[in-house]
Amino acid sequence: MKQQQSQLQIMLETPIPKLILTLSVPTIISMLITNIYNLVDTAFVGRLGTSASGAVGIVFGFMSIIQAFGFMFGMGSGSLISRSLGRGDNDQASIYASVGFFSAFLSGIIITIVGFIFLDDFVFFLGSTETIAPYAKSYITYILISAPFMVTSFSLNNILRFEGKAFLGMIGLSVGAVTNIIGDPILMFGFNMGISGAGLSTALSQLLSWSILLSMFLFNRTETKISFVILRYFSPKILFDIVTTGFPSLVRQGLSSFTTVLLNTECAVYGDAAVAAMGIVNRIFFFAFSIALGIGQGFQPVAGFTYGSAHYERLKKAFWFTIFAAEAVMIVECIYIYFDATHLIQVFRDDPKVIEIGVRALKLQTIAQLFMPPCMVIEMLLQSVGKRLAASILSSMRTGILFIPLLLYLAATRGLAGIQEANPLAIVLCFPISIPFAVYFFRNLKTKKLEPSSP
Repeated sequence: MKQQQSQLQIMLETPIPKLILTLSVPTIISMLITNIYNLVDTAFVGRLGTSASGAVGIVFGFMSIIQAFGFMFGMGSGSLISRSLGRGDNDQASIYASVGFFSAFLSGIIITIVGFIFLDDFVFFLGSTETIAPYAKSYITYILISAPFMVTSFSLNNILRFEGKAFLGMIGLSVGAVTNIIGDPILMFGFNMGISGAGLSTALSQLLSWSILLSMFLFNRTETKISFVILRYFSPKILFDIVTTGFPSLVRQGLSSFTTVLLNTECAVYGDAAVAAMGIVNRIFFFAFSIALGIGQGFQPVAGFTYGSAHYERLKKAFWFTIFAAEAVMIVECIYIYFDATHLIQVFRDDPKVIEIGVRALKLQTIAQLFMPPCMVIEMLLQSVGKRLAASILSSMRTGILFIPLLLYLAATRGLAGIQEANPLAIVLCFPISIPFAVYFFRNLKTKKLEPSSP
């Protein structure tokens, strides 16, 4: 009880800038390390040829599917956990954590079974060409084996974040990512496993991360508990609440995966170089956006705690600080990426065609990315406070409702240039759509309780 009260006091009394940055730093570090692995993996696989490099983009789309379920159960249960802890109800928070964890693991088992049954068709569904497919199949085999552990790792990390224990999540993810970086060259080239070595390295590192993250809950390092015993309190309503609260994450990540598949399919018309180039661009921006995203994820538990305890003025301060901090980071990063685009693409695949396609896409994405932080923070706010429908609508906008028709139309009318332009245009259009959601939310938010202190 003392630990719970202490955590609640930290979340409600620490000055907003210090609190969000403190919660953000572990998340940023873990995401940077994970994304560094993704970039290193792309560079290593690129040494095997353009087709192998294209397979990385294919596998990336599949891993987004796994991440979608992990985020749904993790952010769904995490949002409910933070609000429960904000009310001082630790027991209810543990119920959400246990149901979220076991549901995530079960969904991972289902992904593994279905994936192996339809493996041959699956790699082509993900956008492979005939030359990319053998590489993609070798890689995905190991990812499928580790799917239950990957799904639950994403879930556990998000639960820890919403508890305000992002540092513990950082340990698990970072150890796994560093292991992966070390394992890639050893297995790929030392043991001559090629792209299969990259897949095995990923699978082993995910198992290690899962073990570390789960141990945090089993050895009383967290506010909540995870056990089979707690499942006696399971009810369909609890699962429904977790799924519907996490549904915006499933929509966002699921649509991201689908659009990655669609993008690969459209690019495949223009050859392996186009698939590889767009995959590299996506990896670079996942890395670049990870700092801004980490700041946003540091905001989420603050939003849950402050909303759950009715400290609404504090919620507003946290919201605006997060937007300004994330935007400042993106401005600096985008300036660097824009002027060094050619060199950045060349690092991952020194193929003139890949560079030509990738540089234009990267520069367009750089300009559009400046509109992302406000959209991201508004969506995270709505999900963290339980505004499920509004969060789901915003989640589906950029990655689905806007991007899919834009991609299909521009690809048909402008060819490869249109493919490069679709995602940046979707991001820009999402900005004016997001603003009214935030305005409506805050206009209807009445202050019921003053802050315990004035940070």
